[in-house]
Amino acid sequence: MEKSNFTFYAGTYDVIVIGAGHAGVEAGLASARLGMNTLLATLSLDNIALMPCNPSVGGPAKGHLVREIDALGGEMGINADKTCIQFRMLNTGKGPAVQALRAQADKKLYQFTMKETCERQENLDVKQLLVDEVIVEDGQVKGVVIETGEIYHARAVIIATGTYLRGRIIIGETTYNAGPNGQRAAMKLYDSLKSIGLRLMRFKTGTPARVDRDSLDFDEMTIQPGDDVPRCFSFMTDEEDAEKIGAVNSLAEQIPCWLTYTNEETHKILRDNLSRAPMANGIIKGIGPRYCPSIETKIARFPEKEHHQLFIEPEGLHTREMYVQGMSTSMPMDVQIAFLHTIPGLRHCRVMRAGYAIEYDCLDPTQLSPTLEVKNIHGLFSAGQSNGTSGYEEAAAQGLIAGINAAMMIQGKPPLVLRRSEAYIGVLIDDLVTKGTNEPYRLMTSRAEFRLLLRQDNADLRLTEHGRRIGLVKDERYAKFQKKKNEISAAMDAIGKIKLAPSNETNEKLTSAGLDEIKSVMTLHDFLRRPNVGYSDVREMFGLPRISREAEREIDIAITYDGYIKKQNEQVRRMEKLENHLLPDDLNYDEVISLRDEAREKLKKFRPRSVGQASRISGVSPADISVLLIYLEQQRRIKNQTIL
Repeated sequence: MEKSNFTFYAGTYDVIVIGAGHAGVEAGLASARLGMNTLLATLSLDNIALMPCNPSVGGPAKGHLVREIDALGGEMGINADKTCIQFRMLNTGKGPAVQALRAQADKKLYQFTMKETCERQENLDVKQLLVDEVIVEDGQVKGVVIETGEIYHARAVIIATGTYLRGRIIIGETTYNAGPNGQRAAMKLYDSLKSIGLRLMRFKTGTPARVDRDSLDFDEMTIQPGDDVPRCFSFMTDEEDAEKIGAVNSLAEQIPCWLTYTNEETHKILRDNLSRAPMANGIIKGIGPRYCPSIETKIARFPEKEHHQLFIEPEGLHTREMYVQGMSTSMPMDVQIAFLHTIPGLRHCRVMRAGYAIEYDCLDPTQLSPTLEVKNIHGLFSAGQSNGTSGYEEAAAQGLIAGINAAMMIQGKPPLVLRRSEAYIGVLIDDLVTKGTNEPYRLMTSRAEFRLLLRQDNADLRLTEHGRRIGLVKDERYAKFQKKKNEISAAMDAIGKIKLAPSNETNEKLTSAGLDEIKSVMTLHDFLRRPNVGYSDVREMFGLPRISREAEREIDIAITYDGYIKKQNEQVRRMEKLENHLLPDDLNYDEVISLRDEAREKLKKFRPRSVGQASRISGVSPADISVLLIYLEQQRRIKNQTIL
């Protein structure tokens, strides 16, 4: 469609969100719920909260993000709970810091439920619009121009274009401009963003084929059922009374996934056709994801591996499409069919949708402040894959923060900037704006220095007060949070008052419950630090209060890992001294003598908000930080002398 030459004023909003994927819907909902008159502009009303890749929410680090989004008053966790068809806790054999919830979602139901939530939200207008231009005047965002001629004014604009910005689909030698699943791409917006001075990068991601369930042989695969005990994402979902889980009628009706593997025959077909791979013949120019590579990249990068695991995942209750997790590809169609037919369980599969790669443009995130506002353009924010990330959860987390901070800016209130020590969201955003990324960024638990403190089970305890202060956490949620908090406090207080003596009576109680005897005086707190002993094991025995299962989990983890948690809290206190040492906005780094040239260049480019953030910039050494601290102290003394 050619852009209209006729333009006209169509309305004014406080906030305009460009894009209604996982970042866009969280941004739009947060802004509207904070009282902002908000426009959510989407290329297609049929694809709000589309899951163009895997039909799941959560997983390692990603599940942590979903729970943090929920604790702050976001929507992703609530929507996932409503629409899931299987819940499964991952890494249960490891410690609580890396355990993570993952849910298979009914893909279409997830979309339609989120669409309805957006349409029913007060202060939020949802419209099918293609934005061609962002209007900026004198360093201030003013609004957007639509391809059909409408001009909308706004005090803040949030870019949440995902993979649609100059999107290009690639299947072998076949290429065409489009967003995921063949949707329209935003082609002209790229020129507008370049014209206002934004630095853009070209990235690539991909997706595997979808195959017909009726053509699969499940006897050749290993079933992967859901959990017997429900675990939900939202703290508002009442797990104790859970009889119906998401889109299915009961736990027993959860839809399983299936496990299978590639083999040498699969690998030979891929090796023989690597010259036809778009990544090899120059068709793909964008940089792909390191941690979710295509199957052809895996074969080239890991030639010694004899097989790669694949998960066959249902896309929903009312479709036969199955997602081949682990086999993202952009190989020609004949090659895709050939290698799929070598895999146990898929030897006679019918391909319903081809796997493809998609190239797209995104912003260099180092242009953003920790609020996700573009540094040199007041009122312009960016969130999600627009900032070079991958994954629905990373996108939603950024969208929530961008929506909150756009509203805070308009209301003249302090922004929400979460620290690395208090949230995975803080780790995610700090990594992006401080270090940048040269490939699609994926959050992992290993990126968090304090992951024992940032568990998914305690996200509400860490972040609900932030959500309440901002205004997203309403009375019902806050009352439930306070109840859990009070339960934990009362139970810990009761535990702290009980001492155990190695008497016959005490040991008989313990052994009758299947617990080991004690041989010396100890507190109940110390007894609970023993392996495989939990709050529920001793509750009745010692008259402890009856509390929720979530509160019991918190107590068990807090007591078991007490020493490690104390050590991490001490590390946080030391780090926060640097985080609290703010740098002046007008600091002239050219005046800081003894700074190395590289450090001076990086500090001038990134303009860190604190000494702590400065210390994490690549190219800034501990010696540079020492020089900077000395300079700041000298300036403080000069200022004090001037005042005197």
